[in-house]
Amino acid sequence: MKVREYVFETLKKHKIHMTLIDPAKQDPATSGDIAAKAQAAGTDAIMVGGSTGVTQENLDASVEDIKQRCRLPVIYFPSGAHAIASKCDAIYFMSVLNSRNVRNLTGEHVKGAPVIKKMGIETISMGYVIVEPGMKVGEVGEADLVKRGDLQTIVGYALTTEFFGMDLLYLEAGSGAPEPVPSEMISAVRRSVSIPIVVGGGIVTPEQAAEVASAGADIVVTGTLVENGSYERDLRLIVDRVHGA
Repeated sequence: MKVREYVFETLKKHKIHMTLIDPAKQDPATSGDIAAKAQAAGTDAIMVGGSTGVTQENLDASVEDIKQRCRLPVIYFPSGAHAIASKCDAIYFMSVLNSRNVRNLTGEHVKGAPVIKKMGIETISMGYVIVEPGMKVGEVGEADLVKRGDLQTIVGYALTTEFFGMDLLYLEAGSGAPEPVPSEMISAVRRSVSIPIVVGGGIVTPEQAAEVASAGADIVVTGTLVENGSYERDLRLIVDRVHGA
């Protein structure tokens, strides 16, 4: 089964939780251990990527260890064409819609697309929109951050994503953000588009995960949580709350 099909079929049963692993934050063996623990906690898929520090070497090594320890789909969450995870099951072919730099809109894609085609990696198209505070990804992505509470702008980006025919819309507050994307923004987007909504950044408690999912997120992503020591209990609670939303 293709990863896109897996995602859409799973969404018919329940909302999805994905665990994001940054290969620049720990050694490959630890990445594999995180993936194994995330699978045991009930997460539905593993995302691999980060805003800075990702190299072809640490990416390939991390994905290899993750695939050895985990049976879940592994999706590459790219930061550019400089590193492409050939062993991942799929790649988000994503455009940072509110970037000021055309490189993040289509430039890196033009470089990477022929390589992805040659490698035969499944692509999942995605519109990626960065909301305040944005954190490091907002800086690296050179984004005109959508202000918290600016419902008109976020809905405009959501509709643009859907009208472009993209598979998914990702609303990002930034890794380590003090708060997730506001619930009222997620709800406004949910009322406006029919494509699945992914929400990440600032989600570290079961309560936050439940609120984001209840507001209309179809896929909830947590990453920072699994970088901070003992996380298995909290991760399991988060997954349960997302699945039950």
